[in-house]
Amino acid sequence: MHGDADLNWYTDEIATFGDRVAAARDARDLTVKALAHRLGVATKTVDGWENDVSEPRANKLQMLSGVLDVSIPWLLTGDGPGVQPDPAEAAEVGDVLLEIRTLRAEMMNTAERLARLEKRIRQAALG
Repeated sequence: MHGDADLNWYTDEIATFGDRVAAARDARDLTVKALAHRLGVATKTVDGWENDVSEPRANKLQMLSGVLDVSIPWLLTGDGPGVQPDPAEAAEVGDVLLEIRTLRAEMMNTAERLARLEKRIRQAALG
């Protein structure tokens, strides 16, 4: 079972500006190319926003908000009127996030084991 944070993954503190842009674009059934065309920007510009490489200027942010029918505060922070995730999709995302957390913990444990082994090798080589 997942907590409320997993059910609100678009507005959770882990969601980025780019995540929210992509979610709102998907909710409006727009491709990156179609959104870029409607905003009068290059496709790579929208890609940059969705990948958190860049953010739009104020005038484009306002247009983006209007085209995607979400509030500017929601785009920037996740607060306010925005995209409401599909409960089934949110549950799936929650499952993926849980798996990512599990893998991250396993990787950290593996890294610690590698460091201990490396230390033993160094001690053996110097001893």
